[in-house]
Amino acid sequence: METSKPSPIPLCEPNLNGREKQYMAEAVDSNWLSGGSFLRRFEQQLTDYTGAAHAIGVSNGTSALQVALTLAGVEKGDLVLVPDLTFVATANAVKYLGADPVMIDIDAATWLLDLDLMLDFLENHTYQNHGGCFHRENHRRIKAIVPVHLLGNVCEMGRLLAIAKQFALTVVEDAACSLGSFKGGKHSGTFGLLGTMSFNSNKIITTAGGGAILTNDDILAKRARHLITQAKSHATEYIHDSLGFNFRLVNPLAAMGCAQMEQLPAFVQVKKNAAAFYEQQLAQCNVTFQQLTPGTDSNYWHSAMLTDNSRGLLTALTTEQIETRPLWTPIHELPVFREDLYVSRTNASSTISRRGIMLPCSTSISAGQLQRVCHAIRKHLN
Repeated sequence: METSKPSPIPLCEPNLNGREKQYMAEAVDSNWLSGGSFLRRFEQQLTDYTGAAHAIGVSNGTSALQVALTLAGVEKGDLVLVPDLTFVATANAVKYLGADPVMIDIDAATWLLDLDLMLDFLENHTYQNHGGCFHRENHRRIKAIVPVHLLGNVCEMGRLLAIAKQFALTVVEDAACSLGSFKGGKHSGTFGLLGTMSFNSNKIITTAGGGAILTNDDILAKRARHLITQAKSHATEYIHDSLGFNFRLVNPLAAMGCAQMEQLPAFVQVKKNAAAFYEQQLAQCNVTFQQLTPGTDSNYWHSAMLTDNSRGLLTALTTEQIETRPLWTPIHELPVFREDLYVSRTNASSTISRRGIMLPCSTSISAGQLQRVCHAIRKHLN
């Protein structure tokens, strides 16, 4: 007699059980597609939730970073400090502007930018001239820092901002993972001059593809809206005063976002419950979880852990219809970035990447699915 396979458990699938279809149909029926009332509503929901003065909807999280770095004054030939362990989009956005990333290794406990290492680099390998910070070896300007709030854990922004001020660096937060994460009551992405978000299909809320730029600066917000609409400067004539982008978030996808935002508090709670369940159920296993920075209220966008032979465990779970993924490959190991500067003492990013595994944590995950994942992990680790 043939044994039936267990049903698959997805890694992190979208949850479209709200008013998504209703709102998207309304957007289509309105005949306002490029812009419209749902886009304005979605942006207002984001500002209300995050506390940012402005939220500008864009086509995806990568375009949000590209525009934010442009607004921050990053130019061709500049250097930008980024964490070495992050999704490649963080470093790609720097390259799009003709600048280059300086990869800073991560803290082995929090998996975030190692601020001690970054400060040591700035103190011992740079000089300041005419209000700017320059790399001593090649005399290139270091213009900005892009902290990434990895998996929902928020960087030590108070200290980071102080370092940035000392060295005249602009802070652009990559908050792609951290909608719903707060530090000291302040939302991620609202500490620096600009913050960026992603609403890709695996994020805590989704617009299928989409992102946003957050800022408290009225002038930068106006400039961002101008740039993402091809920098068109005349109401009827095709006059474009800058090199612009076609990066607007369209109205039907913003409508999906409106429905998703209505469910965000519930989504965050599911993520928190899943993370707590994994930590409790796997406490006796030889695994390690990400350590939150003090004062962080994480959205736990993605549950992840470290273990020896993570690739073997990934393969074993696949045979049981449980989808998992490794953590990202460190930026300095990718071919495009191997000629760029990597600052490290212990190469923690490679160790974390090699030992890391992302666990199922959809906002629709059931208690039974969580139990099945933990049972399978305990079985294979033991």
